[in-house]
Amino acid sequence: MDGGVKILTLVFACGLLAGFGVYAIVSSALPDPVHASLYTENAPEPIGPYSQAVRCGDYLFTSGQIGLDPATGNLPPGTVAGEAVQAMENLRAILAEAGLDFSDVVQTRIYLTDLADFDTINAVYGEYFEESYPARAAVQVAGLPKGARVEIEMVAKVR
Repeated sequence: MDGGVKILTLVFACGLLAGFGVYAIVSSALPDPVHASLYTENAPEPIGPYSQAVRCGDYLFTSGQIGLDPATGNLPPGTVAGEAVQAMENLRAILAEAGLDFSDVVQTRIYLTDLADFDTINAVYGEYFEESYPARAAVQVAGLPKGARVEIEMVAKVR
């Protein structure tokens, strides 16, 4: 190697090391993009030790939402459809806090206390999505918090 190539190699190596050092300093000052909790006042306060949603890498995982009104903390009186609408609105608020909307949702899970309510909840749910729909599961459960009849959770791809 002649002197010019050695100097260029040394300069390149020093620049590379300096770049790694700057990256380490800057990235340590930023919040962890791999795992970050999310909170919005536009959705109900969690009723246990959990976050409304957690971002992990390129995905946002919402906690299950029942139809609690964020202002009162109560379920809406009336029908299971009313509970489903409020649960979806709670999820809309959580997604919005992350800069997302229902078009970013890739998977949902719906928990029902009575599968006889499936068609009603399905009709409400369908009003919030356009094709292409997210993957979904719907299962009957023995009970839900606060006597709710429906709970919905989602996974969304972060933009």
